[in-house]
Amino acid sequence: MTATQVSAQELFRAAYENRYTWDQDFPGYTADITYKYDGKEYQGQVKISANLKAEVLGVTDEEAQKAIHGQAWEIAVHRVRRTFEQTHGENSFRYGATDADGAVEILMGGKAEGDKYKLRNNEVSLVHRHIHGVVVTINTFSSHQTGEGYLSHTYDSVYHDPKTGEQKGGKSDFVDEYEKVGKYYILNRREITTDVDGKPSVQEFIFSNIKLIEN
Repeated sequence: MTATQVSAQELFRAAYENRYTWDQDFPGYTADITYKYDGKEYQGQVKISANLKAEVLGVTDEEAQKAIHGQAWEIAVHRVRRTFEQTHGENSFRYGATDADGAVEILMGGKAEGDKYKLRNNEVSLVHRHIHGVVVTINTFSSHQTGEGYLSHTYDSVYHDPKTGEQKGGKSDFVDEYEKVGKYYILNRREITTDVDGKPSVQEFIFSNIKLIEN
């Protein structure tokens, strides 16, 4: 009896469905935010609504407000629950190389032609995607296990020009921490260290007093 080869699509679908997302009953939440950057500290509130729209309140500094809003939007967009067909229905999948650590490369065709991913232990360990005229590459090094899917814990990201391959900006290293509020896992701290002209620049987003919105 020969073992059936799992298709690249089936392997990718399993890892995709293993990501932690919020369910359709997610009520949204409010939190206090402390944003630390370059020796400065800003405080305010964030609100993520049930339909996952992000709002920042009480931050008057425009740059700080923009940075916090960007992170709040990122948090929400990655927890949206979309079916595999909604996200990848127009893509095809084929196997690429397998790394020494067992990570399996998945090469995309169809609408996402040129994109690639790596899968390890039923998780996505590398994302290489063309988005809005740039190529973003994200390597994930460790993850949080929630029992309802995984959340990235430590990872990095770097952008390149899709035509020239030239790196745009410095590489950023991320550390994400979560807490369980009600039945939902919510980000309570994100630290981003970016290489700026050979020197590390650190941003820290601390979310405290996280409360689910009561309907």
